[in-house]
Amino acid sequence: MAKSRENEVSAARRTKHGTAWSIFFIVLSVVWILPLLIVLLNSFKRKAYIFKAPFSLSYISITRGFDAWAKGVSKTFVGLKNYANAITKTNFFQCFGYSIFITVVSVFLIILFCSMTAWYVVRVKNWATRLIYLLCMFSMIVPFQMVMFTLSKFANILHLSNPVGICVVYLGFGAGLAVFMFTGFVKEIPIELEEAACIDGCTPVQTYFKIILPVMKPTIITVAILDAMWIWNDFLLPYLVLDIKKYRTIPIAIQFLKQSHGQIDWGAMMAVLVLAIVPIVVFYMAAQKYIIEGVVAGAVKG
Repeated sequence: MAKSRENEVSAARRTKHGTAWSIFFIVLSVVWILPLLIVLLNSFKRKAYIFKAPFSLSYISITRGFDAWAKGVSKTFVGLKNYANAITKTNFFQCFGYSIFITVVSVFLIILFCSMTAWYVVRVKNWATRLIYLLCMFSMIVPFQMVMFTLSKFANILHLSNPVGICVVYLGFGAGLAVFMFTGFVKEIPIELEEAACIDGCTPVQTYFKIILPVMKPTIITVAILDAMWIWNDFLLPYLVLDIKKYRTIPIAIQFLKQSHGQIDWGAMMAVLVLAIVPIVVFYMAAQKYIIEGVVAGAVKG
């Protein structure tokens, strides 16, 4: 009886702690999502009322009466006018195309070459592969600010100041983390699978594409999500490398909404921010279930 009573007390205590943690994380989630909701709300408002009533539906308080508040609501919002204005001012669809191209191609290159590198590093053990792995790890700890001016100079010399060239630059910067994650996962793959493929007559290239690459799916999706969010939202690297007179990604286009004398069309700014956020949020939500699985699988022996 005493032991049963002790188990009941322990279960009640765990339930109490679990409820407290749930409340804490709910509050934390609201705090994190609140800025996004404020941006979405203000993307439909007139410029003047973004400052007068940034956190409410109307610049007139509900305490002054419902009719006055409703009239304030109709005066505060402009519908989709901000979005139309933002699309026109930023040439949004062209910038969206460049962002999509750079993100998709860069992520593809990172996944393909870094997974190959990780497989080679794990299976071929010599001083060269150890050096490759150490260089990839070293690239993760070098601050970008230390190399950004040299990088922009070399990118210009090598004619990488275009959407295709910057994908090569992103491959270099994304290789460190990707190789680290893929290496940890490849260590978990039984070598007997590759030996069986070799006995069946597969070449190393066939073994990689038919055996290794499908098994790597959880880590591939995780790397794709992390790198896609990084590249899509990146401002500094495209600003330094690209010829921004010809090629502008969405973050660069947002920056150019700032006019002379520091004037900013805040309505258009909020609208284009929403347009920039939506694609990556949709992509993340569609693939989020693979993140934890891939991170754990890639970090077990990393």
